[in-house]
Amino acid sequence: MQKKRILIVEDEESLLKLETILLTVKGFEVVGATTGGDALETLSRERFDLILLDIMLPDIDGLEVCRRIRQDRSLAAIPIVMLTARKTPHDQEQGVACGADAYLTKPFKSAMIIEVIEGLLRRPVAAGA
Repeated sequence: MQKKRILIVEDEESLLKLETILLTVKGFEVVGATTGGDALETLSRERFDLILLDIMLPDIDGLEVCRRIRQDRSLAAIPIVMLTARKTPHDQEQGVACGADAYLTKPFKSAMIIEVIEGLLRRPVAAGA
């Protein structure tokens, strides 16, 4: 069986490394991007099963990246998990409004991230997606 591919979009290098190790150990193939622009460019070239997306990025914020993914028919079905330090109810509402499937906050528990990711990857894909 082919490994599920996850794109991690995180500008803090130490967190990107930690998240990459966590997901690689769990059997996922991981690609990292440190800016919203890099993420969108990578998505235009490569196929992913899930996106782990920070909101606070140095160029295009994660909310806008999420909106652009949802507007692109070839990418719209990919599950998106927001993983961010922004914790207010308003932040969470914005995450859901832009199309995120899940909204998790930092600091995070590894088991929670894995549980959410595995749950989203088990969902049936809509016909035509």
